[in-house]
Amino acid sequence: MRITHVTTYVIKQPPEQAYLGTSEEAAEPSADSGYFVRPPWRSLYSARMETLLVCVTTDGGVEGWGEALAPVGPEVTAAIIDRMLGPWLIGRDPRAVRPLWDGMRDLMRERGHLVGHQADALAALDIALWDLLGRTTGLPVAQLLGGAYRTVIPAYVSGLGEPTDEGRARLAADWAAQGATAVKIAGGNGVEADLATYDAVAAAAPGLRIALDAHWVYPLGEALALGQELDRRRALFFEAPLAPEDTEGHRDLAYRLATPIAVGEAMRNRYEFRDWLSRRALGLAQPDVARTGITEATAIAAVADAHHVPVAFHHSVGLGVALAAGLHASAAVADCPYFEFQPTVVPYAQRILRHPITAGPTGFTLPDGPGLGIEVDRDAVHTFVKEN
Repeated sequence: MRITHVTTYVIKQPPEQAYLGTSEEAAEPSADSGYFVRPPWRSLYSARMETLLVCVTTDGGVEGWGEALAPVGPEVTAAIIDRMLGPWLIGRDPRAVRPLWDGMRDLMRERGHLVGHQADALAALDIALWDLLGRTTGLPVAQLLGGAYRTVIPAYVSGLGEPTDEGRARLAADWAAQGATAVKIAGGNGVEADLATYDAVAAAAPGLRIALDAHWVYPLGEALALGQELDRRRALFFEAPLAPEDTEGHRDLAYRLATPIAVGEAMRNRYEFRDWLSRRALGLAQPDVARTGITEATAIAAVADAHHVPVAFHHSVGLGVALAAGLHASAAVADCPYFEFQPTVVPYAQRILRHPITAGPTGFTLPDGPGLGIEVDRDAVHTFVKEN
């Protein structure tokens, strides 16, 4: 069995609802790129749902699908696959998933490309190779990884995409009525504003556990003040409180708070996580499988396990392939308390699948077919590409 084709699909689709809700303070998207910043958050966002799918095909016609988390500039990640990694894979046996991972990693390793777009491209191809291996063996990816600890993955609802606290509280109450047990609010709006949002949600849905994502905006003093108030409220976790490169600041914060510090979506490999974990700088690891790949996700989970830190895989704007990959990784990790449910993204993500993944505010059912357990609708993918 040999790889004969590696095909990328850049997708940029207008969503029915804005990711993480609307923002009155957001700048208008650039006419040239469609990207903008949503103050007080610093990162670029897109007015569209953007991602990159990849299909790896063998000489026997077997296909494996992968996806990179590429919410801005997916064509950059596609170029890395098209020009470097894809050609290197042609002619190789796709069943050697881990050796192929090592080989692709080493192509640009000494140039610092274990991170960024190169790592995202690696992740997409690695997911596709695991999917392909599962299809050739008839086994689900979770089984190939050693077996599933769970076939139903609990969820927390992410975002509460309303512009006011009243709207967020109403939405939280609606989710609680549908059986949700946990929710994450989008913070970073100032200590008092974040606490006001938290308290409004808690009052409207007293049974919900509440986490807060600060989107990396706070200096240490403000993050500490906010974290101490979250401690008093017994928050579920405190995500991304400081600048993502401030390992020592996160370590100081983690030592002084009872609420778990959650970090991981900005990191791509076990070496980064080893540094943070060895310094006790986080209490909940959040790698995104569409940025790490399945091979590296399992390595990260092993490092986290050695430090007695649970793993809750991150998920944002990925389509059904990234969703399925994250669920298989979640099923195969012993200490994995929940997975991120994005209510505006999941219905959109299902549009490329012939059969939807069972998903809702209470949790996800692990797809149980071979590989990722999903069937990608190629016609839907081509339609999405044409509509870019």
